[in-house]
Amino acid sequence: MNDHRYMNSTVADQAAIDQGLRSYMLGVYNYMTTALALTGLAAYGTKMLTVSAQVGGSTLLTPLGQALYLSPLKWVVVLAPLAMVFWLSARIHAMSVSKAQGVFYTFAALMGVSLSSLLIVYTGESVARAFFITAAAFASLSIYGYTTKRDLGPLGAFLMIGVVGLLLAMIVNMFMGSMGMSLLISVGGVLIFAGLTAYDTQKIKMMYLAS
Repeated sequence: MNDHRYMNSTVADQAAIDQGLRSYMLGVYNYMTTALALTGLAAYGTKMLTVSAQVGGSTLLTPLGQALYLSPLKWVVVLAPLAMVFWLSARIHAMSVSKAQGVFYTFAALMGVSLSSLLIVYTGESVARAFFITAAAFASLSIYGYTTKRDLGPLGAFLMIGVVGLLLAMIVNMFMGSMGMSLLISVGGVLIFAGLTAYDTQKIKMMYLAS
């Protein structure tokens, strides 16, 4: 009789954990979706403010567009999100939840401004295609990270070293302008961030279970 009650209690506890985990992960994905929407709006809004007309293959920039894309300020626009990532990584544990959310959404908006030039260089169809391919890849890798029984923890340090190496290679290639190196950076970036997607999903899941 006692064993039966213990089994029922264990099943109930596991069901509560599963329900809590699903709600927790749903909350995480809701934050990500909101930030992604903010990035898209910031990118589109920046394009509207920086482009006065697009005629044929020519793009006419407003004074703001010339400042953001043609002056030395462009390096601030490009590097600001990266700098914020490092700053946020170092300070996140000392922030309140509300402050961390505000900084996260600020980062999302800055990323939109940084990526706005893509809406000028590429067509809307190309951007939409890249978005849906990326979304599908993210979903697949996140599901793998959530469901796999393999411990992905040891990959974390290796992947972060890869990110640093990737950033250094990108900076060097800004001055070299090598197409071959650009291809290697693109392939390396896809592989590294694919691994990070699965790793971070599992890490978020384990953080909930540990709490």
